[in-house]
Amino acid sequence: MATLELYLVRHGIAEERGEDWPDDSKRPLTSGGLAKLRKEARGLVALGVAVDQIVTSPLVRTRQTADVLADAFKNKPPIATSDALAPAGTPAAVMQEIARHVRKGRIALVGHEPNLGELAAQLIGAKGAFEFKKGGVCRIDFDVPPPKGVGALHWFVTPKMLRRLG
Repeated sequence: MATLELYLVRHGIAEERGEDWPDDSKRPLTSGGLAKLRKEARGLVALGVAVDQIVTSPLVRTRQTADVLADAFKNKPPIATSDALAPAGTPAAVMQEIARHVRKGRIALVGHEPNLGELAAQLIGAKGAFEFKKGGVCRIDFDVPPPKGVGALHWFVTPKMLRRLG
């Protein structure tokens, strides 16, 4: 049994960048993006995923994604916001954030690309970054929490796979 199950979740499909959203941090998920995300969250539940803590980037689209995830789980895990998961965040800051919640055992981090893909690679000691589609999720298990421990990739699923399950 792993001492830490870490889920990395990319936010759902958001409104296009542009004149409607001059402040990128306020760009919300589209209504279609929300609908797909709800199905994807049901897919996670169908996989037997349970989460004790959700940590999200402060941007609107990631917060909305975290809310959909929390609603899907029976235990309604608490949601914390961390600048470490914002686009300007660093892997070192994310490691500190994980350390804050490590006693919870099962943590979901909701963030952005390319940060999540680079973080996933770093956590398992891979050379190349992963590519997360919007709504994609991976699970990395640790016997020793990061940054000391190297994780083992348990699975990496696309949003389409999750929607089929959900």
